[in-house]
Amino acid sequence: MITNLHHAHLFASNIDESIKFYHEMFGAEVLFDLEMAGARNAMISIGSAKLNFYDQPPKDKARGIVHHIGIETDDLETLVAHMKSKGYKFRNQIKSYVVWKYVMVEGPDHILLELFEIVKDNLPEEQYKKITSLNSEIH
Repeated sequence: MITNLHHAHLFASNIDESIKFYHEMFGAEVLFDLEMAGARNAMISIGSAKLNFYDQPPKDKARGIVHHIGIETDDLETLVAHMKSKGYKFRNQIKSYVVWKYVMVEGPDHILLELFEIVKDNLPEEQYKKITSLNSEIH
């Protein structure tokens, strides 16, 4: 099983302005812009790093604009089973979309983590290569 830190997921009061800022200032490229989990989500890349935006203002002022940290794996079920064996509790089951499956879990200091797997077979290879953070030689 492989895991890799993939992205920070941020709230955006104006998602179009956020995308424009990162594009104009740092040359960010939009990897996807779609409706997922009840909100518009846009993922951008800045070099090899990624930011994912929710099209909504921050819900919890104490947590700021960071919603969660995304950790990619090539085997989500095995990772979840491993964490459960170590005592971690999951409030929800793995949710599956056509190209993405994920589950949320709370880490130390109440950081929300999104554990996810990209469903490689449901994406064009070039798009998968842009979105994944896992070493392409492994796939």
